Amino acid sequence: MTRLLSWMVAGLVALLRFTCRVHFHNDPREQLRAQGQGYVYGFLHAHQMSIIIGSEPGTAAMVSRSRDGELVVPALNLAGCVVYRGSKKSNNRARGGQQAIDSLIQHVRGGGPAAIAVDGPRGPRGRVHKGVAMVSQQSGAAVLVIVARPKYRWIAKYAWDRLQMPIPFFRIEGYFAEPVFPREGEKLEAYRHRIELVLREMESRLDPKEFPYSVGTETTITDEPSADENSEDLSAAA
Repeated sequence: MTRLLSWMVAGLVALLRFTCRVHFHNDPREQLRAQGQGYVYGFLHAHQMSIIIGSEPGTAAMVSRSRDGELVVPALNLAGCVVYRGSKKSNNRARGGQQAIDSLIQHVRGGGPAAIAVDGPRGPRGRVHKGVAMVSQQSGAAVLVIVARPKYRWIAKYAWDRLQMPIPFFRIEGYFAEPVFPREGEKLEAYRHRIELVLREMESRLDPKEFPYSVGTETTITDEPSADENSEDLSAAA
């Protein structure tokens, strides 16, 4: 059954990649590539479908060894991504998490981008875990925090991450923050927290309806225009 569902997800992603146009704002990738600078995408688990739809071929992705992780592997392969499986320890049993992180580091050192759902696979929503900071520090890559906003979207309102599914035939807006770089001598926790602050600011400004569901929502919501004005949501139970 899991195999069947995973290929259904892959079929859905293929449909969305064919019918949805992704428009990127403040995209720094061309300049970073010209400078020979590696980069790692950091995004909310809730935005993973939009990220897969707009992913560039050769992007390495870390996927948990859970059933939910199994569901997205064919979709990632279809999008031309390189998949590494691994999760945190569970019941004191290693689940390949460190090996997957090491593989991402080597991939980025070799010149390829990587993508990490920073609060996955079990949250809490909006809490940036240390993996993205570790990959960045050990590879020298910039972290590209990105917030995705489909024009129309279905939201799994009872899922921990409030997974967002773009609706076919409508545009997806992808908003990049300024690249975040590791600093010499910076502690991993301090770097992780710095990335989290960037993500909070981005989501609070660009997706104020969903931002309150993330942890650490004490970040002030700005008065700047938001992408929310031109989006519509469809909520459903997960």
